[in-house]
Amino acid sequence: MTKVKVYNPAGEAVREIELPAVVFGISPKSEVVHQVYTAQIANEREPWADTKDRGEVRGGGKKPWKQKGTGRARHGSIRSPIWKGGGVTFGPLSWRNYAQKINRKMKQLAVKMCLADKASNGTLVVLTELPSDGKTKSLAELRRRLPGDNRRAVVLTAEYDAAALRAGRNVPQTQVREAREVSVVDLLRFQYVIATEAAIKVLAERLTR
Repeated sequence: MTKVKVYNPAGEAVREIELPAVVFGISPKSEVVHQVYTAQIANEREPWADTKDRGEVRGGGKKPWKQKGTGRARHGSIRSPIWKGGGVTFGPLSWRNYAQKINRKMKQLAVKMCLADKASNGTLVVLTELPSDGKTKSLAELRRRLPGDNRRAVVLTAEYDAAALRAGRNVPQTQVREAREVSVVDLLRFQYVIATEAAIKVLAERLTR
């Protein structure tokens, strides 16, 4: 049984709620979380570096000098990898695919483990609702009154909230995300999770399908 305090938009604790055990009551396993995290990081990777091998470098069609009689080492092309300006051996290629497949259930399990860890460590903060005026000043003031005011935090909303996204753009160390989109990468990059009660319900529905 995991209970957390619920704060109002003024940053005051008003009551406690019991979090769904099916999501917030499981035991984290670092191996599962690590596997999902590394896979998602790899899937975000864009291989932009590219090199040419000796067959792609321009020039070098003529033998530099005759095979014998010059006293120098024999060479067949100035585009050999051992020549300056030659091809690159085993260099990076832009067509390389770093993507890793990960099952949906495993991703869900890793997210639940991260959330359970946040709840047990006291780094999960639940709000009745976010400030309704959509102002950066209001959200920044709320962050100062909540636990972990000087730590990185991700704010989770139940659905797309243009006002909350706009308000969170200029709040230091704060990012606003929809609950249905939060990933293991987000939960590990941000020390605190601030979620509305509606967002907690969305998370429970999403992770128990």
